Amino acid sequence: MTQGTKHERQRIVAQGGFTMKVLITGATGLVGTALVKRLVADGHTVCRLVRRETVSRKSDYRGQAVGQRVFDVPWDPEASDGLSFADSQGDIASAEAVVNLAGASIAQGRWTTQRKMVLRSSRIKTTRSLVAALRRLKTPPKVLLSASAVGYYGNRGEEVLTEESKAGDDFLAQLAREWEAEAVKAEAAGMCVVRARFGIILAKHGGALPPMMRLFQFFVGGKIGSGRQWMSWVTLEDAIGILMYALKDASVSGAINVVAPQPVRNAEFTQELARALHRPALVPAPAFALRLALGQEMADSMLLASQRVEPARLQQMNYHFLHNDLPSALTSILKAIKLK
Repeated sequence: MTQGTKHERQRIVAQGGFTMKVLITGATGLVGTALVKRLVADGHTVCRLVRRETVSRKSDYRGQAVGQRVFDVPWDPEASDGLSFADSQGDIASAEAVVNLAGASIAQGRWTTQRKMVLRSSRIKTTRSLVAALRRLKTPPKVLLSASAVGYYGNRGEEVLTEESKAGDDFLAQLAREWEAEAVKAEAAGMCVVRARFGIILAKHGGALPPMMRLFQFFVGGKIGSGRQWMSWVTLEDAIGILMYALKDASVSGAINVVAPQPVRNAEFTQELARALHRPALVPAPAFALRLALGQEMADSMLLASQRVEPARLQQMNYHFLHNDLPSALTSILKAIKLK
């Protein structure tokens, strides 16, 4: 991040009651939906970057209002000419920030060669297209906050991982590394780039938690493999809080681990979830069965890998987590489900 970019962000944030125009890819996903809601509630304007085929033709590629302070702006991340959404500059002009959350689910379907191509394209190619389009704007945004994942670190056993730790070497690590590399290219246009490495996001209505809860509710939940692998998690509420913090604080740049301060072993996670649901944790999922069902590479990288990740940079900045420990996080989520 250049000194000029940092000072400009500080000037914008310092203005009393400031509001931003924020461009978001992946705005309809779990994190994107919650982030849009929070931004709008705080008085900001959101431009959701939506693939052109999903936008009504009558909009003629102009911003289409879908709610108060929310607009859909069509774009084409597959555009061979690199124009992407450059023809919609009137609608996205003066945007202060971009949040890149696009990416196909890593858990949806076996990792066939074709599926891996989808996972790579939806992250690497989309980010490359986004950055190319941003660099074409007359006045690029001040900050690009681009998603990544703790899969960046690979399977690291007992090692404590911080933002300074090296990348792993499996498929997910390589995917995250190349994904981040495309985002960093935005720095050449003077943008500050924040790489948000998400852990397992816990939420009442999406992500990994609801499927796990259903297993326990039907008395078939239990630890995965040996249960000794570390799980780095964060509640959706804290994930959104961290993104908002990164958007507003001019000192934030580079990689940040979006995880709670207390990672847990899988066996502890399953016991805490069972306790919160008043169910036993009786039916473990053996490693061999997971490898048979998902394929060895997918099972080993996604379910059996150990990642003991700490939010070192957030702790250095004295970020206040709403949910530091797993028991309180699960209690809060389950309470929200019951109140719904």
